[in-house]
Order: sequence, then structure tokens, then C-alpha cells
Amino acid sequence: MSQALQDLWFGFGVAFQGTNLMWSFFGVLVGNLIGVLPGMGALSAISILLPLTYVMHPVPAILMLAGIFYGSQYGGAIGAILLNLPSHPPHAVTCLDGFPMTKAGKGGTALGITMICSFFAASVGILVMIFASPLLVAVAFKFGPAEIFSIMLLGLIAGSTMSRGSPLKGVAMTLFGLLCGVVGTDVNSGSFRFSFGVPELSDGLELVAIAMGLFGVADFLLNVNRMTVITTNTKLRIRDMRPSMAEMKEAFWPMVRGTLVGTVFGAMPGTGPTITTFIAYALERKISKTPEKFGTGMIAGVASPEASSHSKTQVDFIPTMSLGIPGDAVMALILGALMIQGIAPGPQLITEHPDIFWGLIASFWIGNVILIILNVPMIGVWVKMLQVPYRYLFPSAMFFIAVGVFSTQNSLFQIWEVLAFGVIGALFIVLDFSVAPIMLGFVLGPMVEENFRRAMLLSRGDVTVFVQRPISCAFVIISTLLLIGVTWSSWRGRALKKVEKDADKLGVEATSDA
Repeated sequence: MSQALQDLWFGFGVAFQGTNLMWSFFGVLVGNLIGVLPGMGALSAISILLPLTYVMHPVPAILMLAGIFYGSQYGGAIGAILLNLPSHPPHAVTCLDGFPMTKAGKGGTALGITMICSFFAASVGILVMIFASPLLVAVAFKFGPAEIFSIMLLGLIAGSTMSRGSPLKGVAMTLFGLLCGVVGTDVNSGSFRFSFGVPELSDGLELVAIAMGLFGVADFLLNVNRMTVITTNTKLRIRDMRPSMAEMKEAFWPMVRGTLVGTVFGAMPGTGPTITTFIAYALERKISKTPEKFGTGMIAGVASPEASSHSKTQVDFIPTMSLGIPGDAVMALILGALMIQGIAPGPQLITEHPDIFWGLIASFWIGNVILIILNVPMIGVWVKMLQVPYRYLFPSAMFFIAVGVFSTQNSLFQIWEVLAFGVIGALFIVLDFSVAPIMLGFVLGPMVEENFRRAMLLSRGDVTVFVQRPISCAFVIISTLLLIGVTWSSWRGRALKKVEKDADKLGVEATSDA
């Protein structure tokens, strides 16, 4: 514990450096703003700003991207509570009780409770990161190519099978991402593969282009015809955001339970914040003495999901930074940003790059304090930002995307890549395919291939090396059980639907005979 506190003190020294503090503030500010605007999520913001990290030092680059991530989590709650507008999927459940509180004149109270819950949950998540890191350091040097491959395999399977919609579709999208990841030059042989004779593809597809296309351009293409302007007469004062002691007492235990749910799910790769918030809400309703009141403005219905979302946001960085397994698409982008900087995520990151790891942890606390300072006086400004017409937002965002991707390599070919993946992403979304596994497969694919080849070379082609080593064998077993569980669940779901369909058919026939 003393070593962890010393490392945290070192992290605060890194985070309070002028440049790092400035970029952390910038990330939180942009994330908060992006979180308020409908249709503009952390994915879009990080995709647009990812080229900026090319010319930045790794520490401020990661602090900025992390600030965007957790800043947008709070910003999204503002639209959900005040306007019943879930700007991002995790906040859809917040609308159920947040907006009824606004209609009852308690919108400020709901925002105040959200702010308190976010800070509490984030603090717990940070503490988990602090005291879990020594354990990760202890086992870091026990990880060889076989163990790293097994962990990456688990991340791919978890990310694909736990994504939104059909598990089969998730696996298909992951395989598509893996295929995109192997385009370019083979590291071992030096030969081109899947480049189709296009010289620009010799270095592979560009991470920034794929991210901007799938999460930025695709989203704008699907919403380009939205011309409605949001209007609101909501007026809030600072004193309206101060909950009473009775309201805080009512929110306390839901906040604690939501934090625990977010912490548990944050350590599980492949589980997004949307799943976490709905589980927290369902749990709170299940144990409530008055479940029928949920949906009418219950404080517990706001406190629990918001706490779970923020604790998960912090804990998500544990598998991403220390194991190289991103929990969702945003974490995959941050993982890609680390790789752009030449930093390999994994168990050794804590010891090899302590300034990044501990500076990031310290910046979480600083960033959450900045969030409170920003949002108390600027709630009115964020509400006004909701009224920006989409016809202005769309072309300006497209301009920044084009400039950003061109600046990576000064090549117009990258812009064509963005356009191609934007169209592909829009088609996949229309067909009800989740595009997040594509990013997961693209980022982890090359690392999976490299460690698989390395393990096979060291074992002289003996594939049983992955089950001979205890850590690797454990992850292989977990991956297998996960596949079996998802397959069983999918088969059982189809069987139940078939039974229900047959029962309905028999009922219709019986009615017609009568």
C-alpha cells in the first residue's frame, strides 16, 4: 500500500505539470461539450482528435483522450435529464426517472445527484486501479507470447460475443476487423498481402481513417436528414442543483450499489457501459420496496445507473492499459493511440511507462474536480448548445475530419479511406451490425498474430504450448466456456421463440375452428 501511495504521489507530480494539466482540461471540456450534443459521442470526438496525438508527447495525448472519455459520460446525462434526450445509449436508462424529475421541477436536483454520484463512483474506480496495480506488476513478468495471445483471444471473443445484437454478427464484425488488420506488409516475410497492388496500402490501413469513418462519418451519414432544432425553456440556478439531506440519504445506497456494479463490469472486457447501466437500474428496481414508482421520478433510478457508468469508465482502463484488452470501442481507440506512440500495452506498461500509468490515474481525480467546477456554473451554456442546428454541425465536423486525417500522412488517399469506411459503417449499422467489434479486431489482430507466431516459434510448432502453461491455459478455458455459453444462450433463445411462434399459431387455429 505504501508503494502504491508513493506511485500515486509521483502521478500527481506528472499530472500537475503545466502541459499535461492543460491537455487534461482541454479533454474534459471537449468531452463534456460533446457529451451534451446529440449524435456526437466520445467515439466521434476521439476519432476526430486522434491525429492530434501524432505530434504530442504520449503522456498529454493519453490524458486528453481519457478526459474526453469520462467528460462525455457526464455531459450525456444533461440532455437525458433535462430534455429526455439520450444523446448516448448508456444514458437511455437515465431518461426513465431523470426527465420525470425535471417535469416535477427537480431537474437541478437530478443533475446535482448525478454530479455527486459521478465523483464518488469515479473515486472508487480510481482506488481500485491504484490498489490493483501492484498485483498486476507482480504477475507482469510471468506473461510470455503464449499468455499474451490467450489474453488477446479472450478479448476478441468477449468483445465480439458480448456486443449489441446477435453474437454471430459480432463475430463476423470482429473477423472483418482482423482482415483489415492484416492488410499491408507481412512482418516476418516482408511480402505484401491483401494490398491489391495499391502502393498506399503497403503500410496497412490507417487506424485514424477507420475510426473516423466507422464512428464519425457513418453516424453523420445516418443523421444527415435530421433538421429539427431542439428548444427548451429549462432554467437552472446553482442552488437548484444542491440536493437536500433527505434526497442524499435516498440516493446513497443506490449510488454504492451502482458503483459496485460498474466496478465489477469494468474489469470484464467486452461489456459496454450500456449493459452496465441497465443492469444497475434493473438491480435497483428489483430490491426496491416500491418498484412500481420507478419511471415516475425516483432518485434511485438516476443515482444507480449514473454511478455504475462512471465507475466502469475508470475501471475500464485496468484491462486496457495493463492487459491490452479494450473493454469497448472507445478503449480500443485509446489502445490504438498508445500503439501510435510506440507504446505496447500490457502487464509491463506499469513498470516501463510509470509516468503514463500513474499520471493517468492522478489526472482522473483532477479531471473529475474540473468537471464539477465546469458544470455547476455552465449548465445553462450546455443546454443552449443542444440547440445547435444539425445543418451547421454536420459540415463543420466533416471539415475537421478531412483536415485531421489528411494531416496524418499528408495524403488524399487517407481521405478516401475515411469515406469508404464511413459508407461501410453506415451500411453495417443499417443492417443492424455493431461496428465496435471491427475496431477491436483491427487493433488487436496484429498483436494476436505476432504473439501467436512467436509462441509457435519458441515451442517449435507445438500448438499445445497454449494449454501447457497455467496462465495461458486458464484464459483458453475461459474463452472456450464463453463461446459455449453464448452458443447455448443463442440456441435457447431461438428455441423459445420457435415454441412461442408455434403456440401462437395453434391459438389462432383454435380460434378459427371455434
